[in-house]
Amino acid sequence: MKDLYIGGQWRDAAEGGRREIHCPADGQHVATVAEAGRADTEAAIAAARQAFDEGPWPRTPERERGALLLRVADLLRRDKAEIARAESLDTGKRLVESEYDVDDVIASFRYFGGIAGTDAGRAVDTGRADAISRVVYEPVGVCGLITPWNYPLLQTSWKVAPALAAGNTFVLKPSELTPSTAILLMRLLEEAGLPPGVGNLVLGAGAEAGAPLAEHPAVDMVSFTGGLATGRWIMASAAQTVKRVALELGGKNPNIVFADADFDAAVDFAVTAVFLHSGQVCSAGARLLVEDSIHERFVDAVVRRAERIRLGGPFDPEAETGPLISAGHLAKVEAYVEAGIAEGANLRCGGRRLEGKGHFFPPTVLDGCHRGMRVVREESFGPVLTVERFSGEDEAVALGNDTDYGLAGAVWTTDAGRAQRVAGRLRHGTVWINDYHPYVPQAEWGGFKQSGVGRELGPTGLNEYREIKHIWQNTDPRPQHWFRP
Repeated sequence: MKDLYIGGQWRDAAEGGRREIHCPADGQHVATVAEAGRADTEAAIAAARQAFDEGPWPRTPERERGALLLRVADLLRRDKAEIARAESLDTGKRLVESEYDVDDVIASFRYFGGIAGTDAGRAVDTGRADAISRVVYEPVGVCGLITPWNYPLLQTSWKVAPALAAGNTFVLKPSELTPSTAILLMRLLEEAGLPPGVGNLVLGAGAEAGAPLAEHPAVDMVSFTGGLATGRWIMASAAQTVKRVALELGGKNPNIVFADADFDAAVDFAVTAVFLHSGQVCSAGARLLVEDSIHERFVDAVVRRAERIRLGGPFDPEAETGPLISAGHLAKVEAYVEAGIAEGANLRCGGRRLEGKGHFFPPTVLDGCHRGMRVVREESFGPVLTVERFSGEDEAVALGNDTDYGLAGAVWTTDAGRAQRVAGRLRHGTVWINDYHPYVPQAEWGGFKQSGVGRELGPTGLNEYREIKHIWQNTDPRPQHWFRP
């Protein structure tokens, strides 16, 4: 099957490699796809390089580039049912979640299609009558885009749409576990009229298909979303040719609940924050920090809710969340829980894989945790909630910042002053106040410390030398009941 898209042509892998894709919910066969090797990726890089250096796309008026993205959004809307089903089969997530994700993908293409051409640069006062100075924005060049398996198409849209809007060419390498919607997207880009070579797709494992995107001198930028170890390797490899690098490497995100918080809303969001998509979310609220005076009552309420969450496959109408992505990831999550218990955590619910078909692990709550535990320090990327206690604002902030990561966090309180103080002191790229998980494409998404680097620069250039934080405040927090109460 010809699943690689290189230079405007669908083709097979050069060495004829194949990969079988299976649904993690029940093991059913989903697809057989091409498995690219290094030679395929190098051919895709060459096509993207030629398209950038010699093709029309970088010189296409920005409004025309935006119009193509808007056409893609319309095509995504037309094919939403097919795309959502493909996403659910690859990931095992509930169909309704995949449908929400496709809506967000459509919104992403509409947003970047709409803003293309709205910032033409600026004039600079030289203080002289005989000189003109302008600041203009130009595309970076060839972009290597490497995307993860938890939100395959959404993460792809966050990279592909702005790269195209800015006039770049790209080589996309999705996770080898979830390639189906990347193939569908490339077919829609082709249908929308994207010139040959501007967008290229290679499938396969990172060591073969992905590595050249970080190493090759013809690639100008590499953008990666995934694990910390791979991100470090990409950063080191890209340094050899001084590429621009954008990394989003996950987080160990604190959800801080003060005693004066709206109790019911905070409990509801605490459950959703960590158990949505079985915890396979980079911004998951996996560290619950609860003020001493309400600790017992709050954790009891969270445990009661967690125990009632129903697991099932993507098309099970009663399911509230799905499986983990693979047998290997299931074993990893299980090992983190076992380590936490061995280090003194109190298992309140869950903690053991479900028998039968599929890679299911139940919602798990570990109480009595502390920063010295691996399960608190490291990202399990599963449905595992660790609970820590604090007393007072200073301790809450200290605990919230006591992590190698800095992606996201939340603070729950009805004290407006405290909410702003704590949000301001947390060293995380996104901080929600009385809420969890919402995002808007207009706001920067990135992290402090080891959660990521390389955000887009602002118009003054100052953002290269300062951190950017997005603070979102819900002014009317209420239970959302994503999971049944």
